[in-house]
Amino acid sequence: MTSEQFHSAVLAWFDQHGRHDLPWQAEKTAYFTWISEIMLQQTQVKTVIPYFQRFIARFPTVHDLADADQDEVLHLWTGLGYYARARNLHKAARIVSRDLGGDFPKSVEEMEALPGIGRSTAGAIISISTGRRAAILDGNVKRVLARFYAVEGWPGTPAVMKELWAHAERNTPDHRVGDYTQAMMDLGATVCTRSKPGCLLCPLQADCQARALNLTDRLPSPRPKKTLPVKQTMMLLLRNENGEVLLQQRPPSGIWGGLWSLPEVADLRDAPSTLGLELDDSATEVLEPLRHTFSHYHLDITPARVQAKNPTNSVMEGTPALWYNVEQPANIGLAAPVKRLLERYAS
Repeated sequence: MTSEQFHSAVLAWFDQHGRHDLPWQAEKTAYFTWISEIMLQQTQVKTVIPYFQRFIARFPTVHDLADADQDEVLHLWTGLGYYARARNLHKAARIVSRDLGGDFPKSVEEMEALPGIGRSTAGAIISISTGRRAAILDGNVKRVLARFYAVEGWPGTPAVMKELWAHAERNTPDHRVGDYTQAMMDLGATVCTRSKPGCLLCPLQADCQARALNLTDRLPSPRPKKTLPVKQTMMLLLRNENGEVLLQQRPPSGIWGGLWSLPEVADLRDAPSTLGLELDDSATEVLEPLRHTFSHYHLDITPARVQAKNPTNSVMEGTPALWYNVEQPANIGLAAPVKRLLERYAS
């Protein structure tokens, strides 16, 4: 199959079976495409849709996003995970709004220079919003190409990535580039799925080498397995006399950067000295543990409900902190397990 036959077959399939009514397709602008592409990184479409709709309702333009507080951006991102995406989104919005006059770059190289935008995301934004030729290689496209060309090896390795990018560049057409970009993402998401692919519905089935070699269940090759280490922490649901819970803002970088979280201690006995608060020992209650899994380790959280004796405005120094009212929650970004603990135990 030539590259022209490849993209012609994909576009013909897209016209009949592709997704044409996604919320971000209402305006094929760089802003809408950018927001959706960042949200869709490692996140399914059905999960992203309501987040995108709420985000755009609050920040209809890049200037609105640039002018917002990071706390509000993180609040609207709560639950999507990978919060560095939201922090970079906010940084990039400020660059586009304040340094570029609200106009997004028109080349892949310039788009890649913005925080949080890689080569594939830049290609998607450029091709969909401008119609200029730019290839993409997100997870769905990697799967389609790895199977079609029977590319062995985990796509996370440089050699495999180089080969897949060569196939992606070669097959990208000079016309209807935005439609082709969406078509390839749709094909991987709805037909060439990770498990039980619908090969009989695929426009590329006749020339797919993985299908011919009965390798669709083995390609693309999975990431080499490794045992994730386990870390442990104790999170304190520290309440004052009004029933409010103490939250602390985490450093801007690292896990849950910039989000608000519960105070952590290694041992419950360390809580008074760590917090600088006198606690009511008779009201202390250790609760059911919770496991939260990151990409590189498990975090076992032991929550403990504790009561402060000090006045409401007495909080530890040196770390941004606030008393959180569960009945009237503030618009702040919360780490996902913290949000679950607050909903489950704070009342």
